[in-house]
Amino acid sequence: MFLNPLAVAWSLAYMRRSALGYLVPEFPGSTHTFFERELRALDSLGINAAVLSTRRPRPQFRCHSWTEALMGRTTYLVPPRPELVVEAIAALLGAGPTRWWRCWKAIASAEDLGAIGKLKALLLLPFAAELIAWSRRRGVPHVHSHFCADGAHVAMFAFLLGGPTYSISLHSELWSNGGNQKNKWRHAKFGIAVTRTLLEAAQGELGDAAPETWGIAPMGVDASVFRRERPYEPFAGRGPLRIFSCGRINPGKAPDDLIRAVAILLERGYDASLRIAGEDDSPRRTFLPQLEALAASLGVSDRVEFLGASSEETVREELEQAHVFALASLNEALGVATMEAMVMGVPAIATKVGGVPELIESGVHGLLVEPRRPDQIADAIARIAGDRPLANALSRSGEARIRQGFTTMQSASTLVRLFLDLSGGGAPMAPVVEVG
Repeated sequence: MFLNPLAVAWSLAYMRRSALGYLVPEFPGSTHTFFERELRALDSLGINAAVLSTRRPRPQFRCHSWTEALMGRTTYLVPPRPELVVEAIAALLGAGPTRWWRCWKAIASAEDLGAIGKLKALLLLPFAAELIAWSRRRGVPHVHSHFCADGAHVAMFAFLLGGPTYSISLHSELWSNGGNQKNKWRHAKFGIAVTRTLLEAAQGELGDAAPETWGIAPMGVDASVFRRERPYEPFAGRGPLRIFSCGRINPGKAPDDLIRAVAILLERGYDASLRIAGEDDSPRRTFLPQLEALAASLGVSDRVEFLGASSEETVREELEQAHVFALASLNEALGVATMEAMVMGVPAIATKVGGVPELIESGVHGLLVEPRRPDQIADAIARIAGDRPLANALSRSGEARIRQGFTTMQSASTLVRLFLDLSGGGAPMAPVVEVG
């Protein structure tokens, strides 16, 4: 698509005078490397991105070298800033009965929220008023909410109370982001889905509540940061077979299947070892002890190491050493960790779920297996370990796949293009804008 250069110049000048609101819950957390990259990409495009978050990340999730700098750049709704409290109260009271009624209607009409859920949603109104006060101080006409959970509720309420317009990114299935999805999306000016699979499913579920305009853009990687220091070397057939995985430690990522796959490989005579980067974010952090107990019961405790929340630098170092990357998710919108491995030239094994087949053509860019099949994971690892030409081919094609269609700049450009259209400076856009 081609944009009028004068219109683009005018719009960029407008965006430099004002700010684009950028809302991410509990930012920056250990799994938020994509958002740090996208913010850098927006900065490079000359976009003034004002960062807003619900609350500060918990200490165990502050693992990146850039965490403190981004915390300093971010305004947090909880606890509220004293200078915003009076303005927030004024914004809430000044909205008036008509707008209050719109907020109530947006909750009362939610068929998937019980009485307690509706009450909890209404308790977000003060934070929406705080968002309005913040947006007026910062000159923010529009807020983009990454995720469509409570952060989207806050953005929706702020809009209904007379605050900035908003848009939403869809990173996972609607059901995994809480209730009242139809109202959250009904008032959004546009949406961005990380895969076409997610987009089509969301449009089907939302019906006439879906925004007219959508972008399709992956949560990409910064290929200039994820670069190898030395060429990839396939497994030589002797010594340790090094397997790496990266992701939140919770049942949905199914790291237990990776542990079982390691046990299978050991039975077959492979000197396999598995290192998993990621923090236990299961309720009450009870899943990691279960995984450790599983490894002990299978006799592989000395072959499985949990690295905890890991910095971007640590992930790169692990990928430099790995022969294979594996992710056993039961559901995955796309998989940033998989893309990081691929762009580093590490042959990737992933489950055939969600939008992953949009990223990997099995046998070409990596290998796909069925979920809950540790035997298939073990087979795929053994296949790559035993076939050096295949390992090298997957390494090259996987890296090329990411560099050609899954970079952070593409996602940032999509957000900018959609905002340009919303601000009136861009050429009219088709209802769906696709990159990659």
